[in-house]
Amino acid sequence: MTPLADSPANEALRQRVHPADWTNPTPPGRYNLVVIGGGTAGLVTAAGAAGIGARVALVERNLLGGDCLNVGCVPSKGVIAAGRAVADVRRAAAFGVTSRFESIDFAAALERMRRLRADIAENDSAERFSKLGVDVYLGQAAFDAEGRVHVDGEAGERTLEAARTVLATGARAAVPDVPGLREAKPLTNETVFTLTEPPERLLVLGGGPIGSELAQSFARLGVEVVQLERSRHILGGDDPAAAAIVQKRLVADGVDLRTEASLTKVEPGDGNSWRCSVEQNGRTTTETVSHILVAVGRQPNVEGLNLEAVGVAFDERAGVQVDERFRTTNPNIYACGDICSPLKFTHAADFMARAVVQNALVASRIKVAGWSKRSALLVPHATYTSPEIAGVGQTATAEGEPDGDCYEVSFADVDRAILEGETEGFVKIWTKRGSDRIIGATVVAEHAGDLISEITVAMKHKIGLGQLAGVIHPYPTQAEAIRKAGDAFNKTRLTPLAAGALKRFLAWTR
Repeated sequence: MTPLADSPANEALRQRVHPADWTNPTPPGRYNLVVIGGGTAGLVTAAGAAGIGARVALVERNLLGGDCLNVGCVPSKGVIAAGRAVADVRRAAAFGVTSRFESIDFAAALERMRRLRADIAENDSAERFSKLGVDVYLGQAAFDAEGRVHVDGEAGERTLEAARTVLATGARAAVPDVPGLREAKPLTNETVFTLTEPPERLLVLGGGPIGSELAQSFARLGVEVVQLERSRHILGGDDPAAAAIVQKRLVADGVDLRTEASLTKVEPGDGNSWRCSVEQNGRTTTETVSHILVAVGRQPNVEGLNLEAVGVAFDERAGVQVDERFRTTNPNIYACGDICSPLKFTHAADFMARAVVQNALVASRIKVAGWSKRSALLVPHATYTSPEIAGVGQTATAEGEPDGDCYEVSFADVDRAILEGETEGFVKIWTKRGSDRIIGATVVAEHAGDLISEITVAMKHKIGLGQLAGVIHPYPTQAEAIRKAGDAFNKTRLTPLAAGALKRFLAWTR
C-alpha cells in the first residue's frame, strides 16, 4: 500500500480511493473487459468501456488514481505551487512591492497539498466508478493458464472471466544498485510527499523532470539541496538551449547542482545522516545529508501478474510488448499506459486508453471499424520547473536538430513577458524544409505547458505556421510569441523578386 501520513486529509483520500469497508462484488458473469490497474490508463479504459455499454471490471491492488493522483502529478504540482509562491514573494521588490519575508511553513505547504489531493480524489473514487457501472475490485490480480483473472482481496478471492483484458498497472521509481543506497531507505516519488518536516539536507539523484521539479521546489521551500546529474546538463531529453535556461534558474534558486556527477556509495553517518560518495570529473567528495531522493527513471509493474501463463511477452525494463494496436503477444490481452510505453505521461496514458477501448471492444469485433494506432498519437510533454519546458513532435536534442527550418522568438521580444518580468525563454517552431507544415516545437516559459497546446492543435489538424500568423491573439499575451513565429515564416515568402515587383507596383499606383 502506498504510504500515507496520518492526517484528516489522507484519511479522506483513503476513503475515496481504497475504502476500508469496501466489499468486492460477486462477478455477474463474463465481462466484456477486465481492466487490471486503477491509475489513469485503467480508469479511462474502464469509464470509456462502461460508457458505451460494456460490462467492465476494474482491479486495483493499491490506491485508485494510481501514481498521478497519489504520488505523482497532483501532489508534485501542489508542492511546486508552494515553491512558486515563495519565489514570487522574493522577487516582489522588482515590482515595487515591499514585503517582509518571515518564514516558510513547510508542514503547512505539504498539508495544503494533501487537502487538495483529497478533494481531487473524488474523481477517481471507488464509489464514483461503481456509479458509472464499473465493478470495482480491490486486491492483487493474477492470470491463470486459461486467461481468467484471480483477485486476491481482503474478503477472499474472486475469479473474473472476460472476452478481453487490459493491462494498465503502470510503473514505479527505479532505484539504482549503488552500494548502501537501499539501506538508506531513499525517498522516491512514492514516499517524498509523506514528509511533514523539511529535510535538513537533501540529495536529489537525477536531473530529469521529476528530480529537477522537486529539487527546485524544495530549495525554494528552504531546504538545502544537492542535485546530481550524470550528463553535462539536466533534462537531457529536451532542447539543450532550453535546458540551460532552466539549469541556470535552479542554481539561482539555491540548488547545488553537480553535473557529470555520480553517486558511488552511501554509508551511515552520525545520528540520522548519510555520507554519500560523489564522483565528479575523476574526483570523489563526500556529502553528508539527512535524506536522499531517487529520481532516475521508472520501471514497469509486471510482477505478480503471472503473465507467462497467458503468453504475454514483457521485459522488466521496457515493460509489456504491444503492437501498433496496443495488443500484447496474447491477442485477447491489451495494454496501455506506463506498463508498455516509453512516454510515461498521464495525458499519454489517457489517450492510449481511449484507443484501447476502441480497439478491444469495437475494431477487433467489427472488421469495418477503424483501428486506433500508437503511431497516430501526437503527444506533447511538459516539465513543470520554473520556467517550464514543453515540447511536441521533432525537437532539438543533445544529438542534434530536426531536418527542417527553425523559427525562434525570444520572450525578451514579447511585451507581456517583459511586463511580467519573464523574459527568459523562447518559442522555437520547426517546419518541414521549404514549407509551413509544423513538425515540432519547444517552448520555454513560466506557462509553457499551456502554450504548447496551440501548436499541438495546429500539428494535429495540419494547420501551417503561416496560418497561425493570421489568427488574432489578444494583446498583450505571451502566446503572441507563437504568432510572431508565424510572421517570421511569412516574411520568408516575400522573396527579393516578389518584393521588387511589389515595390514597383506600389510606385506605379501612387
